[in-house]
Amino acid sequence: MFTTAWTAPPQLPSEGFTPNWSREGFWRQSVRQVVRLTAGGDRLRIRLSNAYGTSPVRLAAATVARTAAGAAVEADSVTRLTFGGSGHTEIPARGHLLSDPALLAMAPGQALTLTLHFDAVTGPATFHAQAFTTSYRGEGDLSADVGGAGFDARSESWYFLTAVETDAGRADGIALLGDSLTDGFGSTPGADRRWSDQLARRTGRPVLNAGIGGNLLLNDSAWYGEKALHRLRRDVLEQPGVDTLVVLLGLNDVGFGETDEQPTYKPAPVLEAEELIAGHRELIRQARGRGLRAVGATLLPFGGSDHWGEHAAEVSHEVDEWVRRSGEYDAVVDLRRALADPADPDRLHPAYDSGDHLHPDDAGYAVMAEAVAARL
Repeated sequence: MFTTAWTAPPQLPSEGFTPNWSREGFWRQSVRQVVRLTAGGDRLRIRLSNAYGTSPVRLAAATVARTAAGAAVEADSVTRLTFGGSGHTEIPARGHLLSDPALLAMAPGQALTLTLHFDAVTGPATFHAQAFTTSYRGEGDLSADVGGAGFDARSESWYFLTAVETDAGRADGIALLGDSLTDGFGSTPGADRRWSDQLARRTGRPVLNAGIGGNLLLNDSAWYGEKALHRLRRDVLEQPGVDTLVVLLGLNDVGFGETDEQPTYKPAPVLEAEELIAGHRELIRQARGRGLRAVGATLLPFGGSDHWGEHAAEVSHEVDEWVRRSGEYDAVVDLRRALADPADPDRLHPAYDSGDHLHPDDAGYAVMAEAVAARL
């Protein structure tokens, strides 16, 4: 039985994140991407997405390997991927593609390198904007390259890659549905210190990061993805091996109404607590319909940030009280209290603040992981 060991939700190609190659796409180039798996196994398969592409994407070659350092891989681990028995294929427009199982032993917590070679123009590339780890691009077919010297361009996004599954045979996976707080904004790039990473290390269970920076519970955004109510099925419920959903959402829904900087928030209405609570109830309904346990997390303190304001404060407290006291979630994690400044509970503790009074640093993400692990 295959279990999803890593995931990144796909997003619409955009010029709003730099440097990234999503709008220009790829031609006669290879893209090398590194991910850290939360479940091991002897075989694995890769899921690629062209969810926002209007034409098929030709994939000339693909390999997986155990990561060495940077763009380098372990020489004896380079393994060709096939798709329906063929070494080349097309990712269908508006669709996704799953590779054949490949023999490559991986341990939990080990880094995997995927290399994709595109010999034809891809057009704009479905991607995940904020990877907080380095991806590499080089000219020509570098799918079998070991040393990595030919990869002379770098980005901090993932392209076409949305999931890695292993034959771990596990059914105790934890999926985290959220925004930039789950995506890992404020954590040290390349260090794998998002709270999803730290939760996987603490629990020893597969943990899937289904966070998108800027994502909203109730509204779509050109930059920040389809609303969580719509993408839950694709990004969580259809992933094999998941039995628990943890929801940390709503901060952008209340906060975007407090800022004048809204070039990409379409729409960004002022919302009331009842609307957000209805959204949470729908997430719970969908999760339970697939047999998942639903865990609700309160919002983090965000006083002093650009999301803070009188209405946002009022609504966030109302929603958090509902999460705590309604009994509708199967379990509750009070992250607001866990990360609050004792001198001002509406603000992040200074020891956990990455600097914008909104996102934790590595230490704050460790506290989040510990609090969720304790409840699980």
